[in-house]
Amino acid sequence: MTLPSIVIDTNVFISALRSQRGASYLLMSHLDSGKFIPNVSVPLILEYEDVAKRQLSHLTLTEQDVDDILDYICQIAVHHRIFYLWRPVLRDPKDDLVLELAVAAKCDVIVTFNVRDFVGSEQFGVHVIPPKVFLQQIGVLP
Repeated sequence: MTLPSIVIDTNVFISALRSQRGASYLLMSHLDSGKFIPNVSVPLILEYEDVAKRQLSHLTLTEQDVDDILDYICQIAVHHRIFYLWRPVLRDPKDDLVLELAVAAKCDVIVTFNVRDFVGSEQFGVHVIPPKVFLQQIGVLP
């Protein structure tokens, strides 16, 4: 059985930083579990960083903590360079960068809370599901 290859949307990343009790945190804590393959690109990491650092006043983390978490993600995730852009497909350009990565990385899944924002991704063979559903699919949650 091949491992599912995924892209984690920014809203899931930020949710994991905000609370240690939800599915987002559980997903992020399983990044190196061998249950799935996380994928990143420079634009996605920069988006994570930008949003996280703008929300520092709402987090119990420091700027250095955010940098350390991003460094860790960069160490364990598969990196992809995006050589083509076929935007716009989705309504939000930030969502398009997530979809572009998923297509370039041949991902099975985009994990996001904003499933409706990714209507159109199915034409690329990419499933869009919330973190809890993904964790259930890989056997982390019942």
